[in-house]
Amino acid sequence: MPRTFSSINAVRYLLSLAAGALIPLGFSPFDYWPISMLAVGAIFLLSRNLPVKVTALCGFVFGLGMFGAGTSWVYVSIHEFGAASPLLAGLLTSLFVAGVSAAMILPLFWIYGWLNQRKTNAGNKLQPWQQALLFAGLWVLFEWVRSWLFTGFPWLLLGYTLIDTPFSGLAPVTGTYGLSLLITATICLLVTLLIPSSQKKQNLLALLPFMACWALAWSLSSVQWTEKTGTLSFSAVQGNIPQSLKWDPRYVQSTLNTYMDLSEDHWDQDLVIWPENAIPLFYNRAKGLMNQLDRHAKQNNSALILGMPVDDNSGDRTRYYNGILSMGAGEGMYFKQQLVPFGEYVPMEFALRGLIDFFNLPMSDFSKGSPEQELLKAGNAQIAPYICYEVVYPDFAAQLANDSDLLITISNDTWFGQSIGPVQHFQIARMRALETGRYMIRATNDGITALINEKGKVLETIPRFTQGVLSSEAETRSGNTLFMVTGSLPTLLLCLCMIGLALFIRSMHRQVI
Repeated sequence: MPRTFSSINAVRYLLSLAAGALIPLGFSPFDYWPISMLAVGAIFLLSRNLPVKVTALCGFVFGLGMFGAGTSWVYVSIHEFGAASPLLAGLLTSLFVAGVSAAMILPLFWIYGWLNQRKTNAGNKLQPWQQALLFAGLWVLFEWVRSWLFTGFPWLLLGYTLIDTPFSGLAPVTGTYGLSLLITATICLLVTLLIPSSQKKQNLLALLPFMACWALAWSLSSVQWTEKTGTLSFSAVQGNIPQSLKWDPRYVQSTLNTYMDLSEDHWDQDLVIWPENAIPLFYNRAKGLMNQLDRHAKQNNSALILGMPVDDNSGDRTRYYNGILSMGAGEGMYFKQQLVPFGEYVPMEFALRGLIDFFNLPMSDFSKGSPEQELLKAGNAQIAPYICYEVVYPDFAAQLANDSDLLITISNDTWFGQSIGPVQHFQIARMRALETGRYMIRATNDGITALINEKGKVLETIPRFTQGVLSSEAETRSGNTLFMVTGSLPTLLLCLCMIGLALFIRSMHRQVI
């Protein structure tokens, strides 16, 4: 049994780190999806038939590469807007990457390594095709675990890499996790054909159902799961307010003037949309302004949907919410349910609050909105609202979209500057439109503001880091995709079945590979 830190294993760890660092190349803005697929195949080969500890360490350094390269935008938020020095920001970013890898990737590989050491019912070690099914099933289960563990960080889910391919048609059926399973199982079974002395016939037989799924995904791309019921004219306003000035009390009037001026020629639209926290004032402290906006929108028979923080004084203490409001010809108020750790609330606040500016960012004391909230209305249209980070949760987004005619997501990705983070976020939003078969309007402070159709395709957009208004028409649609009805449950059950098949089926041949 090789030692955990032998020279051979050191090379294995370096290759695992490199494989992880290649994963983000499959996502926007790069979109080289086969590279991510090959990287998964590489880590599967690198971690086969090893002691449990070695397998787990391969997984951990793979996670370091994946999250280190794919979520490096965390550094921008900590350094530029959290007022942390480059050294401290680098340290905190490294701790974040290590923490996510240790909590969400290392256990996957530890369990895989442990189960891989078990023998089958026939008394043999797992054959390569069984190892592939086991690895793929665990991979997707842990992608799902990432959506809720420690409030969730469902970033870099492999399924997103297929959004611009002919195979994205599977998303309205299985959701993102189903696409991840298709990618992972296929590449792992393909690389088993490269293993010397392995039983290629069995590997091919296990591969065939997944190859058929690729053909099915292709054919599903032309299926319409929802139907058009009407159109809404809209204008989405991109204010491009610098983050350094957004919460400065001296700049509040300038911010309001910016949005009013940009909207001036667009009140004839059915819908005007301002982004997340477009108004940097608490709702109950800006009642006069809100009444004025409400009257102005009503006079023009237009609905105004905007983001702003809301202070609720109805309880024993004041609670603060990240809100989105509809007024004028619309109605409703929605409070964000999925909060961003450190950005909107501080875990272990008693210990961290005040240590550095990053733990005391503006609007970092929000409460979580109730899951029992009504959809927003704009005229007769029912609108499912998502505030920034909420759009990254596949099942949450699908559930919220039920009974809706249109999706709207508002965001403020200014926190991440010119990094790849906002582009990844936009790609995720597009997948939500595809999974639910609905048009989505995305309004952001500095981009990417866009209109996305029910296939997840971008119809119109305006440049990032500019002030502007996106005016167009969005379809309202009715009906549910299969994913909206079932959620991710069928995919998760399939993963469990694959793991069970890998572990408990009697081997076709009593042979040790």
